[in-house]
Amino acid sequence: MKWLLIEITETIEELKAIMHSQAKAKLKERVHALYVWKAGIVKEITDLAGLLGRSESTIRLWFARYQAEDLSGLLAWNYRGGKRPALSGAVLEALQIRLQEPDGFRSYGEIRDWLANEQGLDIPYKTVHQTVRYKLKAKLKVARPTHRLRAEAAVVDFKKNSPGDLK
Repeated sequence: MKWLLIEITETIEELKAIMHSQAKAKLKERVHALYVWKAGIVKEITDLAGLLGRSESTIRLWFARYQAEDLSGLLAWNYRGGKRPALSGAVLEALQIRLQEPDGFRSYGEIRDWLANEQGLDIPYKTVHQTVRYKLKAKLKVARPTHRLRAEAAVVDFKKNSPGDLK
């Protein structure tokens, strides 16, 4: 048996009201753990962990935080976000300015080379593409390649003899 001695100061009714007032599921789950423990529905931490679908160590951490900082500490939202973006701040601004220049870039590989040479960053192709295309909402404006044997006279002739919308 794994007993846990914890003194919960709130009443069952208070915990129930607090639990229902929580907007975030993670915080509601923490109050639910206190509620179930206070109500005596479970007597062992292994049972509580099984009921909530969390590990025993997580439940112990919640209870330790509750004992140290009270309910306000348990409900403190400490989410710091995910991974930091590879391109941010001055580098992103420099890239945006460079993309607006008339010569710009011809390919995302060229952007990667520019980032490596000018900014000292080795960024994966996929990251460069997603940042430029979706975050900066820029498109690489490159003329479509023409065939090396294309005759300019034939193009002029075609436009001359075609209907008015191609001229």
